Amino acid sequence: MITSTSNPQIKRLLQLQKKSKARMEERMFVVEGLRMFLEVPTERVEKVYLSETFYNKKNQELNLKQFSFEILSDHVFQYVSDTKTPQGILCVVKQKTYDVEEILQIQRPHFIVLDNLQDPGNLGTIVRTAEGAGVDAVFMSKDCVDIYNPKTIRSTMGSIYRIPTIYIEDILNLLERFREKGIKSYAAHLEGKKAYDQEDYQGGTAILIGNEGNGLRDEVAQKADIWVRIPMQGKVESLNAAIAASILMFEVAKQRR
Repeated sequence: MITSTSNPQIKRLLQLQKKSKARMEERMFVVEGLRMFLEVPTERVEKVYLSETFYNKKNQELNLKQFSFEILSDHVFQYVSDTKTPQGILCVVKQKTYDVEEILQIQRPHFIVLDNLQDPGNLGTIVRTAEGAGVDAVFMSKDCVDIYNPKTIRSTMGSIYRIPTIYIEDILNLLERFREKGIKSYAAHLEGKKAYDQEDYQGGTAILIGNEGNGLRDEVAQKADIWVRIPMQGKVESLNAAIAASILMFEVAKQRR
């Protein structure tokens, strides 16, 4: 049992929790909670950590023999946890790499592209919603918030394991590749001439969502095939990025049902 917060494993866990650079270098991330542990693909689990109390209560129910695991004293687990009320279990998970060209081979794809999104909760919610709406992949500009941020991970509710998420160096080039593949890109934009539900999403579709405060960058919006807007009532000018993305993703899903 680990009883000291100065233990090298605890220091590493803290780095993986708090530092995007550490997660990137190791190609690992940390997930917390029983549900997130139970849903992670077994082959991607590097190591499991349990609080002493959790281990004593749940050891018989969980099949831990197939994993490398470590027990932490309750105060050490509290120290390393990223949540206010830890459930008592967390694990280090291997990141998964996806091939862009392989994903572009999907027939009649449903994609979402995020440009400079900065809120971890928004990103996690979008990934979770993307799974529910049947999205094939989530593309992100390189300056988007870290998908492996602990808050983002919690917001995905397990969808992070199942939806391909890919950072893109050059969004403009990606949109060119879409055009070559016959995939239409639809930018959520306040100046869209048509409402989002007046377009046809039966073919290959990519929805473009911009930064929470500024929307899509001009150069990205200009590359889109079509601008669409979400009609508003009252004095509201725009919606939260995750809400706007959800409305558009589910419109695509509805038309395809």
